[in-house]
Parts: sequence; structure tokens; C-alpha cells
Amino acid sequence: MGDVVVVGAGIAGIQAALDIAAHGIHVHLIEREPTIGGHMAQLDKTFPTNDCSMCILSPKMVDVSRHPGITIHTCSEVEKIEGEVGHFRVTVKKHPRYIDESTCTGCGDCILVCPVEVYNRFDAGIGVRKAIYKPHSQAVPDIVVKDQEHCIECGLCYDVCGPGSVKREDKEQEIVLDAASIVLTTGYSVFDARKKPQFGHLLFSDVVTSLELERMINASGPTGGRIRRLSTGKTPESVIFIQCVGSRDMKIGRPYCSSVCCMQAIKNAILIKEKNPAIEVTICYMDIRSYGKGYEEYYERAKGMGIRFLRGMPSDILADKDGLILQVEDSETSEVHVLHPDLVVLSVGMGPAESITDLARKFGIALEETGFVKTVHDALDTTATLRPGIYVAGTAVAPKDIPDSVASGESAAMRAYRDAVRLRSA
Repeated sequence: MGDVVVVGAGIAGIQAALDIAAHGIHVHLIEREPTIGGHMAQLDKTFPTNDCSMCILSPKMVDVSRHPGITIHTCSEVEKIEGEVGHFRVTVKKHPRYIDESTCTGCGDCILVCPVEVYNRFDAGIGVRKAIYKPHSQAVPDIVVKDQEHCIECGLCYDVCGPGSVKREDKEQEIVLDAASIVLTTGYSVFDARKKPQFGHLLFSDVVTSLELERMINASGPTGGRIRRLSTGKTPESVIFIQCVGSRDMKIGRPYCSSVCCMQAIKNAILIKEKNPAIEVTICYMDIRSYGKGYEEYYERAKGMGIRFLRGMPSDILADKDGLILQVEDSETSEVHVLHPDLVVLSVGMGPAESITDLARKFGIALEETGFVKTVHDALDTTATLRPGIYVAGTAVAPKDIPDSVASGESAAMRAYRDAVRLRSA
């Protein structure tokens, strides 16, 4: 008794786990993916400093893996929660990894010999992965996972693995954890751009989402950091960002701002200009929301680099003999512009995690109409849920950028810590 369970190991969950463990409380960190790190691990740089994302995240991931007070459960999901604050009983289902975690060294020999290539979700579909793989080179834990659904059982990975860590058979395990409190940091899902068919995502190969661009622009990504047209493989001469795709849209039930899209587009526009100043970059926007420390200065820096900001929402994206064509009315001048971009980037918004509805039912907590977790108060208490002892942080509450997610994780950690201390002193 007296432990804390943190569900979700993105940056908010990692920060919460480290803060709680630093105060002598044991933490069980539950993550459904094969590695911790969440969406932040997919990013290239962070705004407004353009610091390397993994340079910030990776040390924290390593700290979590080495901390004696934190137990990581990857490939795991919460099945059931019973009890009340101070005396929760959490049932966790651990999915088969088909790897002996105690002997795998993460050397990658099995990945090299695997002949199967499939869609790589970590690279947002821009790249491929093998049937046995590590999500990325800095994964924690630093071991592989075998995708049994796509494995053809050719046997090469069994033969090449020195320690014999690759399993032919594996099964689900059930783990029961006792906890004083629970922190929910399940993160977010990105908007499916196909729900805005006028923009032609997956219909035109040169229309990509902001997350796909992140993987393309990342030096460790599938293109080695080179911006290119997916149709030809050539460097684009012009790039257009379209903002608020899946945000501030009453028609699709997303009335809220996703907080990060403006700054993410500005960041990636700056990175494109730094890599190749000859590329023309235009950001089509409704409003620029640069609300954080240093954000407005970052916005001004982008304008100073020659990045064009065009206030207006484009119409349908169409194809012509030269590539793509779209129209947009500048709402400041009423002038209609006809644009012929080589590459279009859709700044897709944040939504609740896909698993949150099911988790809310299991946790006995309420959701907002938007699907995010409902807290005790929208302004005065954005950490406590309506069920005592269960706290929420990060983008499970609402769209947030990285600094706000970290601060939110720290807040939830202290609330959970107090519950654990009360139980120990009782």
C-alpha cells in the first residue's frame, strides 16, 4: 500500500512519476506502447527555443528507467479499478511482446534480417518498420517487440538472436497493483484529416499533416531530415500551412483551440527556411495565438525570415496539370489569392486519446462534451477528477503545449503524493 499508479508515459506522466518517486513513494508507470515518451518523442524541435526535443525528453526517459522507485510496465493497459482513495486495486493487462525482456540487449540484429516491412505508426506513415522492431533508436526500455500480426515466421530472427530472446509463443499477463492514488496522463490523439475531405489528405500525396511533416523534418526520421514532395521525391519550391484543421470547428464538434498548432506551424516554417531559404513558405491562418513566454517574439522572427502570413481559410485543394491549386481570400484585404503549392501541410488539432472513453468508464470518472476528462473546476482545480484519489494531467485535461503539460504533471504528482503520505501516516 502507499504506491501511486501513473497511467500514460508521455512527458506529463514521466514528470509526474519522477516527482512522486523523488519523495520516496513507489510509482508504477503504465504505458500501452512498447516505449515510454509519447508524442514528444516524434518531434524534431521545441518552440520557442528550437531545442532538440529528444535532448530534453531522452534524459528524463533514462532517469525513469534507472530510478529504483519506478517500475515501468510497457505494452500494458488498465483493465479494472476497484476501491477508493488510499486503497485502490488496479488490474493491469500486459500484452505479449514475444521477447524475453530480461535477456534482450536491443542490439537490433533481428531487425536487420527481418524481411517484412509494414506501416510505421511512429513515423506517421511516412516511413516503414519491420515486423520485429524498436519504435525508435532511443526507445526505453531499449528492447525490441515482435509484431505477431505481421510476422511471417520465417525464423531468421530466432537464428540471429544470440541470447535467444525472441519467443515463438507468448501470452497475456495480469498484474494486480495496490495504490493510494492514481494519475491519469493518457495524452491526446491527432485529428484525422480525412474528416475534412476538401483538403484531400491521402487523396493527394503532397498534402501531409503537421505530424507527418515533423517526422519528415526530423534528422532521425525516414527522410533523414530532408523536406521533399512525396509525389516526386524532389525538394518543394513552395510550402503552404493550413491552420485550424480539426480545431475551432463547430461543424465537427471541435469548438476549442488546440493551443499548439500556430506555434508548431511557425516552428516548422522556420526550420524549413533554415534548411533551404529558397523555399517560399506561407501560413494560412484564422488567428495567430502566440500566448506563451517568448512566443510573440518567435512569431516576429518568422516574419523577419520572409515567412508569409495570410489571414484566411483556403477553399478546396484541387489538382491541376502543374500539381496542386487552391484559393484563399485574405480577410484583411478581401483579395482572393490563387496558390500553387508544391507541398501542403495541414495543422491538425488535438483531440482526446482514443482510449479515454473506455478508461473513463473503468475509472468511474466523467468526461467533458469535447471528450477530455472533466475536472472538479475548469479554473480553480484542473487536476482532481470527480472521483477522489484519481488525478489527471497533461493533454488528457485539454490541449496543452510541452511546458504546460510538464507543469500539469507536477501538480498532479503532488496531489497524488499527499494521498500516499496520508495513507502511510494513518
